[in-house]
Amino acid sequence: MPFQPRELFPDRSARDLLGAEIRRHREKADMSLRRLSEVLNYSKSHLARIEAAESLPYDDLPAKLDACFGTDGLFARLYALAKNEPFPGKYRRMIELESRAVIIEKYMSATFPGLLQTPQLAEHALRCGHPHAPQAEIEALVKARIDRQALLDRQKPPRCWFILDEAMLRSPVGGPEVMWDQLASVIKRGTQSHVTIQVLPFAAGNHPERGGSLTLFTIPGEPLVAYDESSQSGLIIENQEAVARRRENYDLLRAMALSPRDSEAMIRATMEDWTSCQPPRT
Repeated sequence: MPFQPRELFPDRSARDLLGAEIRRHREKADMSLRRLSEVLNYSKSHLARIEAAESLPYDDLPAKLDACFGTDGLFARLYALAKNEPFPGKYRRMIELESRAVIIEKYMSATFPGLLQTPQLAEHALRCGHPHAPQAEIEALVKARIDRQALLDRQKPPRCWFILDEAMLRSPVGGPEVMWDQLASVIKRGTQSHVTIQVLPFAAGNHPERGGSLTLFTIPGEPLVAYDESSQSGLIIENQEAVARRRENYDLLRAMALSPRDSEAMIRATMEDWTSCQPPRT
């Protein structure tokens, strides 16, 4: 099956405009991505993600593109605009909803919500999802993810409710030390008056959201919005009948989860388990 490049919308996003201009000049020069990567001495996979508006350049790629195509600073100027958009288009609307919400309710089954991740855990999680990405790209993604957490500390933060599956407490992402620090950070967040954290234990058994994740955004004057996310994609749900089903599912999860106090006790007990796995400090 022939490769189908992703459709870009240069009128909606500086990232898309940058990708569209790379594609346009590359095709005008009758160059494949492989050939352009050889000319620029740049990773073909990363170049493909930049052209698809899924990643941003790093180092001196914009200058290399301008030199290659004789575009007199065009790509340097486009990059200056695109770097103000740290998230790919497929996540941008979700981030915008998150920033406007007065209530954020999340259930996660496999990994900690980005709003609760430590930089160390975020780096390991992002590296797993982008195994061939250059370190500079990973660092930019980590910064974008951690910067989102500022909304939890603003003067009028949203009311946040996090339901965490027990599985994520016990998955060794980054190793024992990273996990211990992550759990300690979760407990600290849970002391904030606008943040409630519950653990859904293995003993709860089966439920409608098993293996997935669910977020509900309450925005003043607007209908409730749901967001389903997998490891590779996310889906914003606005059909109110479908949203109502997610609302019911979330309420069920909240009832099945441990109380905040018992949840903290489980998290602390799991921290002890991670402590016993750590090698002695020298």
